[in-house]
Amino acid sequence: MDRQQMQESGVHPVDQVLPPGRMFAVALQHVASMYAGVAAPPLIIGAAVGLSPAQLTTLLAASLFMAGVATLLQTLGVWRIGSRLPFVNGVSFATVSPILAVVEAKKGAALPLIFGSTIIAGACCFLLAPVFCRLVRFFPPVVSGTVITLIGVSLLPVAGNWAQGGNAHAADYGSLSNLGLALLTLFSVLVLHRFLRGFLQRIAILFGLLIGTLAAIPLGKVDLAAVGRLPVFELPHPFAFGAPKFELASIVSMLVVMLVAMTESTADMIALGEVVERPADDRTIAGGLRADGLATAVGAVFNGFICSAFAQNIGLVALTRIRSRFVVALGGGFLVVMGLMPVVGGLVSLVPQPVLGGAGVVLFGSVAVAGIRTLSKADLSIGSNAMIVAVSLAFGVVPIAYPSFYHALPEQVSTLLSSGISAGCLLAIVLNLLFNHLGRGREVPPAYVPEQQIAALGAVGDH
Repeated sequence: MDRQQMQESGVHPVDQVLPPGRMFAVALQHVASMYAGVAAPPLIIGAAVGLSPAQLTTLLAASLFMAGVATLLQTLGVWRIGSRLPFVNGVSFATVSPILAVVEAKKGAALPLIFGSTIIAGACCFLLAPVFCRLVRFFPPVVSGTVITLIGVSLLPVAGNWAQGGNAHAADYGSLSNLGLALLTLFSVLVLHRFLRGFLQRIAILFGLLIGTLAAIPLGKVDLAAVGRLPVFELPHPFAFGAPKFELASIVSMLVVMLVAMTESTADMIALGEVVERPADDRTIAGGLRADGLATAVGAVFNGFICSAFAQNIGLVALTRIRSRFVVALGGGFLVVMGLMPVVGGLVSLVPQPVLGGAGVVLFGSVAVAGIRTLSKADLSIGSNAMIVAVSLAFGVVPIAYPSFYHALPEQVSTLLSSGISAGCLLAIVLNLLFNHLGRGREVPPAYVPEQQIAALGAVGDH
């Protein structure tokens, strides 16, 4: 169904239910584009703790299962929980650094402390969502555009790491074969997007991933036997690694990470609202943050970590122009199945990291383009707006270019500022308050005064 037909039907594209075949293909694209991001944190944390292969499978299955549950909450919504946008959730990579610090200090006893702290952080997120969501009025185009651009830019190094192989300690990291697979995937996506038409053009990335994976088989980069070693079905076990424990230091660390995740989720919901042409208001953001908090708290019971938005899937929505939340809900259903059936999840894991890296260039770059498009709505001829964008982008790019830039600062401060998205977002908000809201510095062009306000002012003038 094209856009004109959607408009004639009176149903917003976000609420459109597509034919089963299309829904399946696009949902699979969403799962494929996020799988590596969901799988990486539990695998890194599990390896640091020294878990056995069976325990690693349990940790990974829990992350996939809760990512599916969180995505279903976000897309379908229950009561006031969920953004009801095509919003994908999963394990936040921001948890890795503080969790590794806890692992280093507590060794084998780390996981009960981590899960206990995560339960507290998730509960706080759920309760504070109505307060935090009110920050949306501090996200005009000059702020939201800057943040969306930073989201895309900050993800590009992830694509670069994937293109080289994903594991810097591997012997073939950055090899010609890895870079060649990434380039082949990228080239395939570009060619298919250029010559295909209609729906086939919109799933060009899925075809590109398939072509790249097939090319990787003769190179020995696809471990087909690994799928056969996985269990067919396994229910998640509550507190499989021991009863939760609570300690102030680890709780504070997880609360800082939760704050980062809430900031990023808020920015991502605003970005997605722009992409799907359904702006995220206070109620949408509050519902989305409640879903984050609930999934995080419940997820910790089932051995999961902090959940937040997956920005790469926003790029996929922008690229395919398929905005149905039910497509993403189907992807969430796939993730639940993959969490319950590790052997099914293993099929998606066959896609090598270099292949994902090639597709990631397009996905993540599309997010940056969405940010630039949003910035075009801001009046950058106003000196203060140009200053906000310039300085915020600089602060956001610094930790991306120099990850150890803030290493000498206290751990909690370093955790917050080391996220380019969070650092740039917070600075953009502060500078916007300083230049456009406080005192005589307020400079709001007439084009951004809401029509309701103009009408109200006109009514006052008539009296």
